[in-house]
Amino acid sequence: MNPADLAALLLDHVRRAAAEHGVDPDEVAPEDVTLERPRNRDHGDWASNVALKLGKRLGVAPRQLADALAATLVEVDGIAGAEVAGPGFLNITLDAAAAGALAERILAEGSAYGTGVLYAGVRIDLEFVSANPTGPIHIGGTRWAAVGDSLARLMEAQGGEVTREYYFNDHGAQIDRFARSLLAAHLGEPAPEDGYGGSYILDIAARVEQDYPGDLSALPRAEQQEVFRELGVTQMFGEIKASLHEFGVDFDVYFHENSLHSSGAVERAVARLRELGHIYEADGATWLRTTEFGDDKDRVVIKSDGEPAYISGDLAYYLDKRERGFDRCIILLGADHHGYVQRLMAMTAAFGDVPYVNHEILIGQLVNLLKDGEPLRMSKRAGTVVTMEDLVDAVGVDAARYALVRSSIDSNIDIDLDLLARKTNDNPVFYVQYAHSRTRAVARNAEAAGVTRDGFDPARLAHETESELLGALAEFPRITLQAVELREPHRVARYLEDLAGAYHRWYGACRVIPQGDDPIEPVHAARLTLNDATGQVLRNGLALLGVAAPERM
Repeated sequence: MNPADLAALLLDHVRRAAAEHGVDPDEVAPEDVTLERPRNRDHGDWASNVALKLGKRLGVAPRQLADALAATLVEVDGIAGAEVAGPGFLNITLDAAAAGALAERILAEGSAYGTGVLYAGVRIDLEFVSANPTGPIHIGGTRWAAVGDSLARLMEAQGGEVTREYYFNDHGAQIDRFARSLLAAHLGEPAPEDGYGGSYILDIAARVEQDYPGDLSALPRAEQQEVFRELGVTQMFGEIKASLHEFGVDFDVYFHENSLHSSGAVERAVARLRELGHIYEADGATWLRTTEFGDDKDRVVIKSDGEPAYISGDLAYYLDKRERGFDRCIILLGADHHGYVQRLMAMTAAFGDVPYVNHEILIGQLVNLLKDGEPLRMSKRAGTVVTMEDLVDAVGVDAARYALVRSSIDSNIDIDLDLLARKTNDNPVFYVQYAHSRTRAVARNAEAAGVTRDGFDPARLAHETESELLGALAEFPRITLQAVELREPHRVARYLEDLAGAYHRWYGACRVIPQGDDPIEPVHAARLTLNDATGQVLRNGLALLGVAAPERM
């Protein structure tokens, strides 16, 4: 009996109790019935506070309701006991066969175990990284690459039609500074005061010189700068794409900011908002009345000199996404964009959409890399910031992705490069990957010893470590659903660490293969099934994080 089955059973019993007390059973919703793993396993396999939540609504004391539910639940096959604790907590214990049957179900579902239908049929545009093509991806953008791709995988696992999108900033002052920096490197001049440094500028400038078919020196300086703008951005962006691909992140759409201004998209967005009555003219400028939707002030859309203000691109880009048919538009941004959220949600409402539903902004905090206990502050290549390549070169893709995704995006994180390079159990990614490789080693050894899963009897999984491990496996679908609902993929990583710990403890206590000349017994088939089910869940979880599940380590 898995948690979903038990929750459905408990819901049915609660609805019966509601009817007995003159309350419409349909007033009890599935979300009213929640299950949790007790901290103390002596209190059972599952606990519920449903009696505390619904007692008043049903007009009965919570303890009395819990007693009535416990009395009916113990009559159900598969439930070994149901007890009431405190003011009305319900503690439920499954019999070994009901709990152990989960292992076989996991193997039957395979990679589908832990998936769901939360976003079935929902089209989602997930925009992340979107680093300016003026240098290598810094460590903050690398965090977004890991988190964004994991979030996309979680949404796809819930049936979502996810488009990974990269907003390619090829319009504005930063690109001008990049072009001037390249030109200065080409001419042997110092980098502009507001320009970019680092050896990558010299590399890109040299490649532009090589790729340009004509004689650069024959061009006026302004035309040379245009060559470096066009070819330099192409070269830099090619590097960014290659770095992301090596990191396991590929995008479906690369959207060029410049197209918003060249295609008339800004004018169309302003016209739409004018039709909706939210645009007005004042002081020679065109304004969007965002204060009607919770913003602290109205926003200039077109400046008095006729040039579009920064928010005009946001208006056009959001409308473009909605016109492309996306139901949900989600953007992952760094901590320095926190002030944009209120105005973007006001913009969403001005278009007639629902803030935080049709449009979401997720804000992430900073990353610090530590080496020998000291912060790393400079890249050998970029010269100013630590980059994706620095992290991957130090610890590899798997460790980098896992380390960046295992903490809440709301918190600053310190990543210890020395720790991640170790092949010891205090390295969290090694600990989880080693658990998976151990499940595969056990399976290979079992095959060699003639142990198979034939004749699986779930009642044989009665050891306390088996109960703990089955309980952890049962939690996986709830964790993946919670992770996507809360936009917190780190919950999957922390879950995998807990699961790995439960597996390692079970491995130390229970044998899958007979000792010496002892015969193969039904318990060995049951334990091999549990071993293989654990490996499947570890694979499924690591896949959601874009991290490999090695067969051997």
